[in-house]
Amino acid sequence: MSAEAKTFRFVVRGKSDRLDRYLAAHLSDYSRSEIQRWIKEGMVLVNGHRAKAGMSLREGDVISGVIPRPSATELTPEDIPLVILYEDEDVLAIDKPAGMVVHPAAGHSRGTLVNAILYHFPRLEGVGEGGRPGIVHRLDKDTSGIILVAKNARAHRHLQSQFRQRTIEKTYLALLHGHITPKEGLIDAPIGRDPRHRKRMAVVPSERGREAQTEYAVVAFYGMTSLVKAHPRTGRTHQIRVHFASVGYPIVGDVVYGRRDVYKLGRHFLHAHRLRFRRPSDERMIELISPLPEALQDLLDLLS
Repeated sequence: MSAEAKTFRFVVRGKSDRLDRYLAAHLSDYSRSEIQRWIKEGMVLVNGHRAKAGMSLREGDVISGVIPRPSATELTPEDIPLVILYEDEDVLAIDKPAGMVVHPAAGHSRGTLVNAILYHFPRLEGVGEGGRPGIVHRLDKDTSGIILVAKNARAHRHLQSQFRQRTIEKTYLALLHGHITPKEGLIDAPIGRDPRHRKRMAVVPSERGREAQTEYAVVAFYGMTSLVKAHPRTGRTHQIRVHFASVGYPIVGDVVYGRRDVYKLGRHFLHAHRLRFRRPSDERMIELISPLPEALQDLLDLLS
């Protein structure tokens, strides 16, 4: 089982940017590291010639390339149970557990959400980009909660457009170390690859990062922690985790950007709790809620 390879072509308009950063902004289903690998392997051309990831683009440059199709092992259906929060002829909404990777990648070829989707919904294999049947956005491995999946190409384009236009409303629940002040605010700080730790993201100067904004409001204080609702206006990799850590209030259980796991959660306390989107078939607004997983609720009960 394997999806067909996809091609792309862009003509650069406006101010210059690095090649890898430009493609990451225009191919939002793929990480910058994936795109850099394609460039290194010669699958991306600028004006018909091979280029380097850091190449500075100019107005009128033509970028073309091939998105490699995933290997068959990456698309193996697996009988993994799924919790379906909502389903119609166009859309699935799945309540993803913490610990599940969304799509196959190096070190995670089995046990992913994609493997489960292909077992329960085999017709979705050809929807969207290769290796991501129907997937239109992501959640980190240890982030639980709502994730949308398109069931056909028309719905995939419609949902992707809503994400690009930032009309989909996402609300996360996060537990932070400390009592965050002010109780409501907007963290507006660009995010890019951490120059010291290339597998991590960080708040970086604007010329090296991408715009990132996270609104938040305190729900309650539990001991020396803050439960907040977070509304990401943008969708950068690890955005909520990086933003709260950058202002001195890292997410509980986040050993990458915060502190050691003092409450023995085995995950970070970040949950995609609420999501509102327009249904592709008729533009009706759909609102979905995913309750806090038992382990997160138990911690709140303990702290209170």
